Amino acid sequence: MDGPRGKDLRASRAAAENIIPHTTGAAKAIGLVIPDLSGKLKGHAQRVPVKTGSVTELVSILAKKVTAEEVNNALKKATHHNESFGYTDEEIVSSDVIGSHFGSVFDATQTEITEVGDLQLVKTVAWYDNEYGFVTQLIRTLDKFVKL
Repeated sequence: MDGPRGKDLRASRAAAENIIPHTTGAAKAIGLVIPDLSGKLKGHAQRVPVKTGSVTELVSILAKKVTAEEVNNALKKATHHNESFGYTDEEIVSSDVIGSHFGSVFDATQTEITEVGDLQLVKTVAWYDNEYGFVTQLIRTLDKFVKL
């Protein structure tokens, strides 16, 4: 039922019936893990009424010009034998990643290049199970700590 909830009026709305813009600390957290990216990322979230299964979109400006095929090939190579990062060229939706052991699955069907003057905006998309995928990533991280 809709009703006030602190200062965030959007969070007070019925989550089962709305897409709700929300904040996220993910971009800031990446800057903590990869200091070269600190302060260079912005992030936002859209809360949607699904069981689990989420999507993240990254729009980048690269130092050199690329094609979507080059981006996809580079990520396909990076995901080969990678237990944390998967790759698909199938047209999947959020429910397709429920139960996935990957931290995220790169979706090659959604890579886009947009020319803006002399720059290119490179959009990439990855899907993830925000529950199971998180737990499997946590287990992999703990396993690495145990072996230190």
